[in-house]
Amino acid sequence: MHTMEQDYRTLFIEDTDFYNSILLGTLLPQFLWVPLPRFFQTWLRNYIGGLLLYFISGFFWSFYIYCWKRNVYLPKDAVPSRRAIFLQISVAMKAMHWYTLLPTLSEYLTEIGWTRCFPRLNNVGWIAYIGYLAMYMVIVEFGIYWAHRVLHDIKPLYKYLHATHHMYNKQNTLSPFAGLAFHPLDGILQALPHSLALFIVPVHFIAHLVLLFIEGVWTANIHDCIHGKLWPVMGAGYHTIHHTTYRHNYGHYTIWMDWVFGTLRDPEEDVGKVM
Repeated sequence: MHTMEQDYRTLFIEDTDFYNSILLGTLLPQFLWVPLPRFFQTWLRNYIGGLLLYFISGFFWSFYIYCWKRNVYLPKDAVPSRRAIFLQISVAMKAMHWYTLLPTLSEYLTEIGWTRCFPRLNNVGWIAYIGYLAMYMVIVEFGIYWAHRVLHDIKPLYKYLHATHHMYNKQNTLSPFAGLAFHPLDGILQALPHSLALFIVPVHFIAHLVLLFIEGVWTANIHDCIHGKLWPVMGAGYHTIHHTTYRHNYGHYTIWMDWVFGTLRDPEEDVGKVM
């Protein structure tokens, strides 16, 4: 068992060094990042990666729906102003360096063997891999639902943390750039289930990183006010209702937790009320 843990740690460290060298080695001169301890290299990688993901996904999706497909998906009066978008970017930038500490810490704790992660798919096989990933997703869905709901139900948490995000409560104030416009602690609390799940269920660490990447794209998508009508996905149609009623659709990737706990509100039944 001790040998296996050492082998896992070696592979995790090799993976971290590889990811750091790919991103940092491509974008920065070596003297700026090579002398840094691995933890700070990883944080810098996550920070730069987070910035790139936020701006690339936000810019291209905004360009597509507000310029290329102007008045196709959204009426003219639902397009957010430049001022609203710049404010969202400003809030996200004040928090980004804090957001990226959480996955950096998760990666460090995985390297030293504190989590239940495994480094390679062949460590467990396909069947176990799929089963563990399903369990991981259930934990994440449940955790994020309740973290989000508590941030609404406990008034001081809402007032001092979550209200920052709910400044954007209409179609013409929501945009793909609102996806990460949170108070730093709010954003960390809602992402925390991704990290806590690593201590509960074995999961392929690369799958965890990929899901965090998808998370960045996802947050842009659910704030564009376009109802995708892809059941059971918690798309922007559902999330726009959340921003207008404050009492419904707290869920993450799917509507299941809202359905289970009685907070689901369907945009198909809501036409003319909040949309």
